[in-house]
Amino acid sequence: MNPFHHGDRIRYATTGDDGYPLVRYGFVGGVSDNGGPVMIMLDGEISGDVVEQSTVEPVHMCNVTLTLDGFDLLDDPSLRQGLVSLWAAEAESAGLQIAMLHVIGTGVRDSKDGYALAELSSGGASYVLRANRCATGRDAVVVHADEPNRWER
Repeated sequence: MNPFHHGDRIRYATTGDDGYPLVRYGFVGGVSDNGGPVMIMLDGEISGDVVEQSTVEPVHMCNVTLTLDGFDLLDDPSLRQGLVSLWAAEAESAGLQIAMLHVIGTGVRDSKDGYALAELSSGGASYVLRANRCATGRDAVVVHADEPNRWER
């Protein structure tokens, strides 16, 4: 059985022409009965694409990520603070509604490679916005929301 339905909001993960990961958002335009490829309609495009289900997932607060080049974004307190607004813009383009967003100053270091930047809520659930060094070793920072039980002060 296909986990997607016509009209579902989706996150489409692929690789861009430059070889780097690329994430786009859109809607399911059609599904097959046998669990095969799905038709997606990406935001800002007129025509649809047929893609494998493994590259598509429902949009959720915890899978909207922002990957930006440069460790300096994490090391400099003023740049780190700006990551909150950049991620909020990404969440909006993904179609998420944020009910409350409380910035935690310039962030609280909560691991060797990361900071908690903000507390937020959406759909009655609470989350913590975090920024970490990219786990792949790339000179990049990944900003994402986590469920609060994964974060301790």
